[in-house]
Amino acid sequence: MSRDVYEYAVIRVIPSVERGELINAGVILYCQPRGYLCARVELDEARLRALSSSVDLPGVRHALAAYESACTDDAGPLDGEAPGSRFRWLTAPRSTIVQTGPVHAGLTLDPAAELDHLMDRLVRKART
Repeated sequence: MSRDVYEYAVIRVIPSVERGELINAGVILYCQPRGYLCARVELDEARLRALSSSVDLPGVRHALAAYESACTDDAGPLDGEAPGSRFRWLTAPRSTIVQTGPVHAGLTLDPAAELDHLMDRLVRKART
């Protein structure tokens, strides 16, 4: 079985752009050879509130959910777009509270398993 190229970006929340502090809240992964595009999010609200007690949690939750639904839903502004176009649109630079980091690449046998691995490494709290 051959490994395929994939691209991913971390979805992050920056409650105060001026301060530059952020938490990783998800990962979006695209594997063109397999037609795979998926975003997963897990917001640690306590960590986010530690950075900003006045953060708009419902707004952040809504923005994060939009990343997940944009990968699979055939409604909204990305209706009819190919997975690659959706990935490029979702990872385009933004200056909002919820945004993606830089795009990175790798090789994988299983994009879904790779997404789980990236969530463990980059988003979920380290297990002690």
